Amino acid sequence: MALLTTIRRMNGVAVVYCGGRLVLGEESKSLRLLVKDLLNKSPQIVLDLGDVTHMDSGGLGALVALYTSARAAGGDIKLANLNARLSDLLQITRLATVFEIFDRAEDAAAAFKKKEIGRSATAE
Repeated sequence: MALLTTIRRMNGVAVVYCGGRLVLGEESKSLRLLVKDLLNKSPQIVLDLGDVTHMDSGGLGALVALYTSARAAGGDIKLANLNARLSDLLQITRLATVFEIFDRAEDAAAAFKKKEIGRSATAE
């Protein structure tokens, strides 16, 4: 099954719901293009991976590339709704130490706002 994506805005944060296979090839390329386009509009992105059935090294590479692109643009990417298999994969590859991971996309989106509030309080 090809990678399917749906975008929803949540409090100014772009949430990308992903389903299917996130693997090397068209799937990872299409996700990279989609998220890079979103970064031009919103530097805060949540990837909800709850319906991703399979991820290979190409999918992991796409996540790392997106993280790097987001950080270079002054933004960030958070992950949400990982199934047990993806969670294990991110633990094994130590990417769980790179990404902030949340149980729900709503919690990930809210974390961006909490970080902004914390930043503005320390700036005053």
